[in-house]
Amino acid sequence: MSRTPDARARDKKIRQIQEKITNVEKHFGEMCQLFAGYVSKTARLRDKADLLVQEICLYADTETPNLKRGIKQYADHLATIQDYRHAEVERLEAKVVEPLKSYGAVVKLKKEDLKTTQSARESEVKQMAQLERTRNKNPSDRQMICHAESDLQKATIYATRKPGSWRRP
Repeated sequence: MSRTPDARARDKKIRQIQEKITNVEKHFGEMCQLFAGYVSKTARLRDKADLLVQEICLYADTETPNLKRGIKQYADHLATIQDYRHAEVERLEAKVVEPLKSYGAVVKLKKEDLKTTQSARESEVKQMAQLERTRNKNPSDRQMICHAESDLQKATIYATRKPGSWRRP
């Protein structure tokens, strides 16, 4: 079976895209899990520090006025740091974790497009083989050969379409 340079180039491109999709799935999934873990641990640290601030304030209430004022200031500064940590957690969730999660849907769509491309390529190869068999079996039957050529042409056109325009005629 003779394969055209265009067909070989499309096959090579499909393989490259498939490798990239697999690579992105692997690494982005891992990064998403690690970032989610990081955000979770940062949030837990913030919660523990809030408990620490409460305990420091309770302790300050039992001390003398001068010491109480100093300890309360310390607790306020620690609470301010936790406010920044809270903002960090919210920003990480909004700007890092969510976009990574949404990338999963994009990868899934690209994977489906790739499957459609591969099935179109396989259909084209089958039609090409069918045409060769028809030519070898019945070289004088022009009607069958023309029909097989027409089917091959349809399969080739379908295989060369852009992924977004795939709607089987």
